[in-house]
Amino acid sequence: MARAYILLGFTFLLIQLHISGNITKYINMKYAYLSQSAAVLLALLTVVQVIAVFKKESHDHAHCEDHCGHHHEEEKGWKRRFSFVLLCFPIFSGLFLPIASLDSDIVKTKGFHFPVSDPGNNDPFIQRQFLKPDTSIYYGSEGYRELMAKEKKKYVGRDKIALTDTDFLKGMETIYNSPGEFVDKTLSFKGFIFRDDSSGKDQYFLFRFGIIHCVADSGVFGMLVNKPKDADWSNDQWITIKGTIETQYYQPFRTTIPVLNVTSWKQVATPKDQYVYRGA
Repeated sequence: MARAYILLGFTFLLIQLHISGNITKYINMKYAYLSQSAAVLLALLTVVQVIAVFKKESHDHAHCEDHCGHHHEEEKGWKRRFSFVLLCFPIFSGLFLPIASLDSDIVKTKGFHFPVSDPGNNDPFIQRQFLKPDTSIYYGSEGYRELMAKEKKKYVGRDKIALTDTDFLKGMETIYNSPGEFVDKTLSFKGFIFRDDSSGKDQYFLFRFGIIHCVADSGVFGMLVNKPKDADWSNDQWITIKGTIETQYYQPFRTTIPVLNVTSWKQVATPKDQYVYRGA
């Protein structure tokens, strides 16, 4: 019966994540159908397991009536008990432990980098935190070039680019791939402030935590911005900014990156969903 309870627990966990909306902190909602299908499958397996348990109990009861005095022993080995505890842990943690939203403390602790600043590291599961969204690991070289050429057509012809939650990652990836073609164009987007000690006095980062497929490939994405002299910013402050794009060789990353010269900004409330997702 323990197996049925574990299956029921996982079923309830997935359903609860979808009802509460917390599933968005784990996966890109483009793939929500996968977790929904898993919940349905787990529910069916739970029913099958319960039926199997009752059939076995009925069979054992009849067998005992025909063979009086026969003693059945249950397997109670420590390995079996440990495996059940191990399976119960993600259910318990998912249902009862709070889900934390990522903030600048995470950036400070784990750091962020361009892949180019970590030469020789081609493991996509290690490169989680970096400034530029990079989906090239999910495509062949030719397929990726075609995708980026298609995306660039959407933005390069505009003099004013306003990135929303929907196209934030696509827009940022396009700008980082061809920064020279976006120089002097106006860009606006929303994010939270992060001050890095390696940056200049009036240079800050404006970030969003993004999910490409799931939390395993999440990262902190955004742009280095030049703060207006009259602005007073602090870490984790949410603002919307507008400015013009230029390029700069950024020594900590050992590469040229786009930088935004801020012309106007305003403080905004922390959004209900602080994450952005890679769309189709």
